[in-house]
Amino acid sequence: MARVSPTEETAMRRAVELAAIALGRTSPNPVVGCVVLDPAGRTVAEGFHRGAGHPHAEVEALTVAGRRARGATAVVTLEPCAHRGRTGPCAEALLNAGVARVLYAVPDPTPGAAGGARRLHEAGVEVVPGVLRTDAERVNELWLTAVRRSRPCVTWKFGGTLDGRSAAPDGTSRWITGPSAREDVHVLRAAHDAVLVGSGTLRADDPHLGLRHAVQGDPPLRVVLDRTGAIRSDARVLDDAAPTLVVIGHGTPHPRLPGPHEVLEVPVTDAGLDIAALADELYRRGLRSLLLEGGAGLAADFAARGLLDRVVAYLAPMLLGSGGRPVLDGFGARTLDEGVRLHLDEARRMGDDVRLVLRTEPLPGEAG
Repeated sequence: MARVSPTEETAMRRAVELAAIALGRTSPNPVVGCVVLDPAGRTVAEGFHRGAGHPHAEVEALTVAGRRARGATAVVTLEPCAHRGRTGPCAEALLNAGVARVLYAVPDPTPGAAGGARRLHEAGVEVVPGVLRTDAERVNELWLTAVRRSRPCVTWKFGGTLDGRSAAPDGTSRWITGPSAREDVHVLRAAHDAVLVGSGTLRADDPHLGLRHAVQGDPPLRVVLDRTGAIRSDARVLDDAAPTLVVIGHGTPHPRLPGPHEVLEVPVTDAGLDIAALADELYRRGLRSLLLEGGAGLAADFAARGLLDRVVAYLAPMLLGSGGRPVLDGFGARTLDEGVRLHLDEARRMGDDVRLVLRTEPLPGEAG
């Protein structure tokens, strides 16, 4: 790889920060950030992709840079695209602007969009791939995972005790975790396209699944698994804060829903509603990330079917013992080899709780 200066590394870190601004707002497109450096290494422009139909990060930055882009270096988190969609190819925009050098972090895994690096290289632009790839993979993980696996990236979120319990024997669970952890959940929701709960959680907790605590962003699509279509018309997920998709078994009579909501039929298997079919349909609709919030059996179903990509766990310093309700119920590995081995990415204290971010596969480019 060509030499990358400390200034260029700093610019890539800034590009990653810019990309993160639009998390949860760009699907079915990725989050992308771009920084333009003049020949002396000074930042002359920044940009990020704000959403489908808006200019790509490179185009936004080049527009700000104007004539200062000639002979400059463009630092971008994702390989510039080579295809024409709602907007033109970013590779051509960089060429037309007279950029002399392009650094990018992650190759574009989309067959139709890939090839921008090759186009730039063939036109005489110096191209440097893989700069701070792991950092850029992490910020764009939801989209990258979805495109690579042709289904939404699934994150299982749970709050529990140190011994893996989500509620006391009497069913009480408010509040196992503290206020910092509960607020962070809403930030996590805002980064996802959809949030999913099962019928047990729906009936027991009547969740709202919207955004609170002054968290900014577009509320995710609320998805409720309700095989028999027995959802109450006054359920909190049926208010007008965000659209809701009620998923029922094939051939089940459709419940009458108020407001901007929809019913979706999926096949029924021996294990219940076919969650793989649901994942395929969500992906077809342009949703690239799914946050699984409840309950324990639903999480076990995703884990058993190999549909779990990430886990965000909020662990409280509390012990409830064997009588407490488990965070995962129905998935039983008989041997260590049958268990789902997770890769720890982050451990952070939040008040008295600890937030863990784990994934089922390490990020590409990640050591170990």
